[in-house]
Amino acid sequence: MKRPSLALPICAIFCASLFLPSYIVSQSAATPPAPRAVTVDDAFEIREVRDPQITDDGKWVAYTVSSASLKDDKSETRIWMAPTSAGGEAIALTAEKVSSSHPRWSPDGKYLAFLSKRNEGKTQVWLLNRMGGEAQQLTETIQDVDDFAWSPDGKRLVLVLQDPSPEDLEEAKTKDKDKPGDKDAKSKKPKTPRPMVVDRYRFKSDTVGYLNHQRTHLYLFDVTTKAVTQMTSGDFDDEDPAWSPDSKSVAFASNRSTPDPDRTYDSNIWVVSASNTDKGAHLTQVTTNPGFDGHPEWSPDGQWITYVTQLDPKLMVYATHHIAISPATGGAARVITQAFDRMSRSPRFSPDGKSIYFIADDDGSLNLCQVPVAGGEVIRPISGRVLVSAYSVAKSGEIVAQITSLDRPSEIFSTAGGPLIRVTHVNDVFMAKIKVVTPEYVKFKSKDGTALAGYLYKPLDYVAGKKYPALLYPHGGPVWAYYGEFNHFAQIFAANGYLILEPNPRGSTGYGQDFTKAIFADWGNKDYQDDMAMVDWAIAEGLADPDKLGVGGWSYGGISTDFIITQTTRFKAAISGAGSAFFASLYGHDQYILDYDMELGHPWENRAAWDKISPINKIANIKTPTLFMGGDIDWNVPIIGGEQMYQALKSLGRETELVVYPGEYHGFKTPSHIKDRLERDLAWYAHYVKADGTPARPAEKTN
Repeated sequence: MKRPSLALPICAIFCASLFLPSYIVSQSAATPPAPRAVTVDDAFEIREVRDPQITDDGKWVAYTVSSASLKDDKSETRIWMAPTSAGGEAIALTAEKVSSSHPRWSPDGKYLAFLSKRNEGKTQVWLLNRMGGEAQQLTETIQDVDDFAWSPDGKRLVLVLQDPSPEDLEEAKTKDKDKPGDKDAKSKKPKTPRPMVVDRYRFKSDTVGYLNHQRTHLYLFDVTTKAVTQMTSGDFDDEDPAWSPDSKSVAFASNRSTPDPDRTYDSNIWVVSASNTDKGAHLTQVTTNPGFDGHPEWSPDGQWITYVTQLDPKLMVYATHHIAISPATGGAARVITQAFDRMSRSPRFSPDGKSIYFIADDDGSLNLCQVPVAGGEVIRPISGRVLVSAYSVAKSGEIVAQITSLDRPSEIFSTAGGPLIRVTHVNDVFMAKIKVVTPEYVKFKSKDGTALAGYLYKPLDYVAGKKYPALLYPHGGPVWAYYGEFNHFAQIFAANGYLILEPNPRGSTGYGQDFTKAIFADWGNKDYQDDMAMVDWAIAEGLADPDKLGVGGWSYGGISTDFIITQTTRFKAAISGAGSAFFASLYGHDQYILDYDMELGHPWENRAAWDKISPINKIANIKTPTLFMGGDIDWNVPIIGGEQMYQALKSLGRETELVVYPGEYHGFKTPSHIKDRLERDLAWYAHYVKADGTPARPAEKTN
């Protein structure tokens, strides 16, 4: 029940100075306007910088920049390139008005391949010469390309494609007939959608909907001949392809357990020969761990594969993910971060093959770490109270990374030349215009003495000794955490005079497996105590006004909000986004069927466990005015959870409201909906927490 990132996608900055006379530019640069407080619309000025990819010689980095437009009510992503050394100019590689993503350099560094959906077609691989010119479409599959990877010799790609649907096959047959200008094609009516036949145990997924047996498999694509050969098949999903250094094999992750992979998280690492012609009938199984194994990467000599492993399948997401290595031909594996006991991901061998880089979740931060292949001390090439989301390592040893800090949105950084330097300056113009609050990482204790931590945002114009209205904002997950990242949501409320409390209660990552699993099948107990402990701490410190408290969250944060308001009446207002409170009613309705069966058992056999974690059973205790929100096609935490709570409170005569956003999944995409959510949040809290006379909802807009 992960919540979407609070770093919302946003709109590009128009740099008017590019078109002004030089004397005006220098004049305005000399006397910039005074920085101002953050606003709701600023969510659409911040640009998201992601997916850094370095060339093998370490000299260039490609990356994506995402922006959102309120005017057009949509987002787009472009690919850029910059030198990894300080002071170089960034160059836009892809055009505006069409999104492009997943940039990947050819091994010789001359070409950049990427994914894009153009000309109303499918998502395909496109190829761009680094020296300039128009991008050329490389693949022409009848279905979308989900992922791809270059072979080290540069001659082939491995593609990840979903099995074609009947519609894909029919469209391919009629493609040549329905050319532009074809009168018959224009007059054709849309066909009635086919019935959705369901026969899988896990049959729903957010952003997809109902699941059938169209699985994702690996395909070999010859760059010269453009021939496509299927490499794997079967009623399994194959993902995360990684080429061997000699270009002869591909490692990948797949849950190929039988008789039904939907009923287990037993994913393993497999290897298929690139000369395979039997659709994967003969595969090498590299790992046999009964838990999750995924994200394989080869050692430079091709003898080893490193990957992410989860050792206790019964603990599911609550178990620590470790970094392991195994002989590429299979055999005894070694877990090399077990003593570290921190959630770890994205492993890659160092160029000399002696160590492995990875990203670790530790104490409210995500750092880039490094551990010897033999195991031992973990060091941190990129450390501190930051969030390292992604990184790339050149054969020459340089590293580029996507890094967000407490006071700045994500940018690309490089180790070229030694110390960490900032390569991109995408958000500099915007950041110069605003005033931000740098949150404090504070520590406190729960009711039972458990040591806890979280992030505290003081109001923008904080005055020592003054007590402020405070908002408790539990995070999503539940297996997740607040990190050292720029948080526009918290900045807005700090700019509006609130104290923001972001605790990392038990269930959070970054504090060890025992801390995370403490809420297994026991939601709303220890995590409730821990969330409230931060409120009590803020009041005891003289920061929070105990008579002006609000609470809210999204996903598990919304679920936590539902728990909290059934157990206390201390809060003057609550906002539950994409939450739920009657879990037995979600069995078979959302995407978590395997999790429910493993954590809680069947509701008809173990009803007490389901009732224990369902806040709706204490609905009569709620006196807090509560706003419920969600997307109408969210299969992660369906809107039914908010509807049930809203209806129950309405039946009880409580103050409540429900807002349903059309066409939205769990993570909202439409800029106008994101803006509307933020404005409603501000209005609800101002009305009930500040009690300043503000209407409980923003003025309705007409189209």
